[in-house]
This record gives sequence, C-alpha cells and structure tokens, in this order.
Amino acid sequence: MSLLGRKWPAPIMKPMWPFYISGVVILYGVNSMATAMANTDEHRNDPRNHIVRNKTQAAH
Repeated sequence: MSLLGRKWPAPIMKPMWPFYISGVVILYGVNSMATAMANTDEHRNDPRNHIVRNKTQAAH
C-alpha cells in the first residue's frame, strides 16, 4: 500500500503550464521593480536599504 494512497493518472503539467510561466514572470517583475525602487535617490540614504548597506559593508 502506498503512503499517499492510490496514484491517479491525472495530467498535472500539461494544463498548469500557463500558471507556472505566469508565476515566474510575475516574480521576475516584482523583483525588478523592487530593485529599481531600492536604487532611487529617495531610498539611497535609507538605512533599511539592503542594497546600499551591503555595498558599504563590502567596501570596509
């Protein structure tokens, strides 16, 4: 007997591939926007900005 019960021959990847692709595109867009906003002049001097903080720690 299987631990998870009976295996059904249901296709998973074929009907779900558009959702996987759109999820990757959305995550890439959110990451790009967050990086672009963290590099603006308004947030460059903010101590919570992790990008600038990591660059200053590497310079020391």
